[in-house]
Amino acid sequence: MEPASTQDMMMTKPMNEIGRLHILTDYYFQQRFSHAELAERAILGGADTIQFRQKHGKIRDLLSSLNQVREVCRQAGVPLIVNDRLDLALAVRADGVHLGQTDLPLTSVLEIVEGRMLVGITAPDYAAAHRAESQGASYIGFGPVYATKSKSNPIKVQGLGALRSVADKMTIPVIAIAGITPKRCPDVLSHGAHGVAVMTSVSLSENPEATCRLFAEAIESSLIVR
Repeated sequence: MEPASTQDMMMTKPMNEIGRLHILTDYYFQQRFSHAELAERAILGGADTIQFRQKHGKIRDLLSSLNQVREVCRQAGVPLIVNDRLDLALAVRADGVHLGQTDLPLTSVLEIVEGRMLVGITAPDYAAAHRAESQGASYIGFGPVYATKSKSNPIKVQGLGALRSVADKMTIPVIAIAGITPKRCPDVLSHGAHGVAVMTSVSLSENPEATCRLFAEAIESSLIVR
């Protein structure tokens, strides 16, 4: 029997482990694909984590979309993380929730979930990352590493140097966010990132599955080199 490739291992890891290729679903910048369709295409392309992200909408509509994504992820054995919305994450028994700096406090969320799900949080600098780690976060989303157009009011780009400085001091996984492309993956991982989180690079591409596969291959190659 042939040994499993790194891409295969990425897609079959236990639900409580932090994946390396986080794909955020999107229905704001594009309306060609539903959240579930994007999730399905991303998983076929090698994504090992799906993050449902929708900032606005009626809660019942969001729940309906999220349930569809939940089903896609369950069938594929891929963890589902919900961006911002702890209530929705709990409602569908997601595998995790990802918080921003202005969402519910990390400590409050950890008390509520009582270890039942992963809790990640975006950290724009070392101070925020260190605080999150000391409070019990499962992982850090660090950035923006590069410039991004997916935020209406993006904060200052941190760059690879800052990524390295933070990753070297963390004992929990650091996921690089913002402006990540397949070509940038080797640099990002060589500067200490455990993985990457991607949204519009995949959702706005002509072929989300093929683009996602480029990310997966770039990560696989980087891990082999390391």
